[in-house]
Amino acid sequence: MNETTNGDHPNEAVRFEGVTKRFGETAAVRDLGITIGRGEFFSLLGPSGCGKTTTLRMVAGFEQPSEGRIFLDGEPVEGVPPYERHVNTVFQSYALFEHLDVYENVAFGLKRQKVGGDEIKQRVGAALELVQLPGRSEAKPRELSGGQKQRVALARALINRPSVLLLDEPLGALDLKLRRQMQGELKQIQREVGITFVYVTHDQEEALSMSDRIAVMDAGRVIQCGPPEEVYEHPTESFVADFIGISNLLDGTVAEGGQVRLAGGNLVPAPLKEGLVVGDAVKLAVRPEKITIDEIEDGMVVLEGVVEQRVYLGMTTQVTVSLGGDARLVALDKQSYRASAEDRWEPGMRIKLGWHAEHALVLS
Repeated sequence: MNETTNGDHPNEAVRFEGVTKRFGETAAVRDLGITIGRGEFFSLLGPSGCGKTTTLRMVAGFEQPSEGRIFLDGEPVEGVPPYERHVNTVFQSYALFEHLDVYENVAFGLKRQKVGGDEIKQRVGAALELVQLPGRSEAKPRELSGGQKQRVALARALINRPSVLLLDEPLGALDLKLRRQMQGELKQIQREVGITFVYVTHDQEEALSMSDRIAVMDAGRVIQCGPPEEVYEHPTESFVADFIGISNLLDGTVAEGGQVRLAGGNLVPAPLKEGLVVGDAVKLAVRPEKITIDEIEDGMVVLEGVVEQRVYLGMTTQVTVSLGGDARLVALDKQSYRASAEDRWEPGMRIKLGWHAEHALVLS
């Protein structure tokens, strides 16, 4: 008899309880314990080799946990083969049948289930409408663009009405412009169908723009899990601060009076976490967009440095400033569109950088 039933956890789609996966002596996933809600767009984010794809494969049933349990819709799935799990997977490689046309690719799963012809026609038509391909049902995969192939793969996965859709870097093969377009379309489709999406990516911007929650992984462990705003604005560890977007991480030690003494000797006020004591080694994290250049307001933390590099980005200019020794800060000049890029922040210029103390984080 099942120890857990769907009625005990009505709002969960996937739950991991102490899940570890080993390949020989190597632990690809370590003591994973997270719950993914119904209808949630949940992303597993991290560098290559962090365990995110292995986690996805365990949900699909392609791999089995070495320890711990996985629940789908409140039911444990150990011993349940992949084809009996109410999940579907979308891969980066599309995995389309090249000899079949779009209609036959999308209908493939329904035909294997011996669904009636009229129902197949209706459901395939609805799926192609959903992914904006209503007129390409007779096209072969070789006649489609990369974005169209990915839409066909998505339609094929959604047509079986899974409770969970697993997406393994599905946009990785697309160019930047198309990838950003597909990000918006994927999120819109997820909202329309209401299916739980579990999305694997190493692209921080992709995860931030699409997800309801993000689990940041490193070395097989979930380092932090939360909404995009929380993970970006309040990273709990220096790895998260460094991996999500651009973050300045300055070495320092805790000093008296709620301050941090930076490696170069500067004393700066910063919010300290409980448990830190004077002398503890820490990293001071400040996001580039929180830093102003030569526009210092009362009460700001102020450091001086020398411009090393300027990178023009259109609406902003990214300025790298040396503080002496190995310490550097990256700031974004948000006013750069008002002046020629050649006229601002020349390498060698001495400038002042400022930020409000509450915009910094102290990470141990």
